[in-house]
Amino acid sequence: MRNLSFPFPPPAEQQDIVDFLNTELLKFDTLTTEAHRAINVLQERRTALISAAVTGQIDVRQLAGEVTA
Repeated sequence: MRNLSFPFPPPAEQQDIVDFLNTELLKFDTLTTEAHRAINVLQERRTALISAAVTGQIDVRQLAGEVTA
């Protein structure tokens, strides 16, 4: 069996790397939370728009003509 040696940065640099990665992960977590919140709001608005169209609260006949034209 061989003995392998691996270089490691000094402990202070290791801690700097850990701190940096934790900060970046927190940013990603925040962005993910905001994206999920935006998706939920858009789904609610979509549902409300479909409901309004089905119940006749808004007239979509003109819009349907614009899409096919």
